[in-house]
Amino acid sequence: MAAPLKLISHKLCPYVQRAVIALTEKGVAFERVDIDLANKPDWFLAISPLGKTPVLQVGDIPIFESAVILEYLEETQPNPLHPADPLRRAEHRGWIEFGSTVLADIAGFYAAPDEATFTAKTSQLEQRFARLEARVAAAPWFDGEHFSLVDAVFGPAFRYFDVFDAIGDFGILSDKPTLARWRKSLAARPSVRSAVSADYPALLRAFIERRNSWLSALQARAAA
Repeated sequence: MAAPLKLISHKLCPYVQRAVIALTEKGVAFERVDIDLANKPDWFLAISPLGKTPVLQVGDIPIFESAVILEYLEETQPNPLHPADPLRRAEHRGWIEFGSTVLADIAGFYAAPDEATFTAKTSQLEQRFARLEARVAAAPWFDGEHFSLVDAVFGPAFRYFDVFDAIGDFGILSDKPTLARWRKSLAARPSVRSAVSADYPALLRAFIERRNSWLSALQARAAA
């Protein structure tokens, strides 16, 4: 009998969303437990050496780090999301790492304390997405007709912009028609849509407000 799967989660964590999307695409039953990362319970710290989400508990064994969780699911669960060809699979892994860099850039964008830093972070993000625009097939997914782990990684990245776009037009995704098509396909995918709760936009807006960053001020001005 397969060990039960429990995913330790945070409602805003994009790395958690990757795992949720992969589990959903594979049709695997799992329990999701949300925690407050600002007030981490002792039992969580005992199973998460880095104190980060997600953690996938497989029976009594905790697996931490989203990339490791995704690879474990590929090795143990049905409906593969990686390409069968080793070279394409390696390329996809590279773009997954690129996706993690994009998420770090997004964090720098919403946390930038002043206009100069914010402008620099905006430019950096625009350049990242321009590089992605040159590679993605968006037909309808990253590499064509098969939904992959790269799609699972970028669905959560694009989700941020649903809230960012309501604050202002920062030009990050402008003039990138292939990305616009891919973003639309991802937003409509049931596994991507269901990876967050209905209150995600409100939670993200509240999170941005608490950052006391340049984007926080822009958000407050847009809401006034």
